[in-house]
Amino acid sequence: HVQLVESGGGSVQSGGSLRLSCAGSGHQYQRVCMAWFRQGSGEGREAVAALDTGDVTITYADNLKERVIVSISKDQARATLDLQMIDLEPSDTGTYYCATRPGRCVERMNHLWYNYWGQGTQVTVS
Repeated sequence: HVQLVESGGGSVQSGGSLRLSCAGSGHQYQRVCMAWFRQGSGEGREAVAALDTGDVTITYADNLKERVIVSISKDQARATLDLQMIDLEPSDTGTYYCATRPGRCVERMNHLWYNYWGQGTQVTVS
């Protein structure tokens, strides 16, 4: 079965940076869509960035694209999606989730489109 495990969250000072990793395993398909979402307290789930492992196209949220980079590494057993974010602000505080869906990315920035999720990792910026 598909499993996503996020790591790298924690407390960060304003202006700092973070790096999150999402290790995905159990994919039966060569091509998958993987994404990072985040959710602040009392807010909806917001897309950060999404990547299609087939053509390696990346989409960033407009409000974050100046501060975020994602990258992918793959082998036969696992795909790892890394997220780097700089110039962190208190508004970046929230739980960051990794998501995936087999096949090519279609509605890649829509959290309702994904069918596999990680448990989330907390990021607190102060």
